[in-house]
Amino acid sequence: MTEFEETAVVLEHIRFGYRKRAPLFTDFDMSIPKGKMTAITGPSGCGKSTLLYIIAGLLRPYAGSITVDGVEILNMTDRECSRFRATQTGFVFQDFVLDPNRSILDAVLEPCIYANYDENSFKARARHLLDSFGVLAPETATPLEISGGQAQRVALARAVLLDPSVIFADEPTGNLDKDSAKIVLDVLHDLTTQGTSVIVVTHDDRVAERADHVVGLERVT
Repeated sequence: MTEFEETAVVLEHIRFGYRKRAPLFTDFDMSIPKGKMTAITGPSGCGKSTLLYIIAGLLRPYAGSITVDGVEILNMTDRECSRFRATQTGFVFQDFVLDPNRSILDAVLEPCIYANYDENSFKARARHLLDSFGVLAPETATPLEISGGQAQRVALARAVLLDPSVIFADEPTGNLDKDSAKIVLDVLHDLTTQGTSVIVVTHDDRVAERADHVVGLERVT
């Protein structure tokens, strides 16, 4: 990589595949720049989301090395990796993954549970994030009582609550209308101005156009 001086993620010699299918990645290398928005693109079935889960430590490859923000995550125990994910990264899932029985404020505070932090210490920040991300519903509302666009913003607020160095987002605009998608993209792009590295899986051309760096994957045959 020549156009970027620092890297947020480095993958070397990654091998991964699912049972009874052709391997998705064989000796796969990739570098992702620090403090930029990177879009991972490609046709359905090429392994975009799988790659994101591998980088985030949610899937373990057969072989290779993964360095995230200077830390080799494959050398960690499961407990160490979980702690690292909770405190140093944030993940925005494609279908939001918000507990329908909890308020949206509690949803944003959820990372505190996994990081073993006091939720009360982060309530002011959680409220600030909900407000700055344009969540109009009252903080006592549940995810079932808000729109998809609002739910995605709640999920974004949750992902950035602990000020992670890297944000992973799986198809963050996939289920949103044009206006909601633009707001989410604006939020993600603004995070990079604060030094956060944002890695987005997408099939949306609007997302790729806003990215500073694009990684294109091809379908495995």
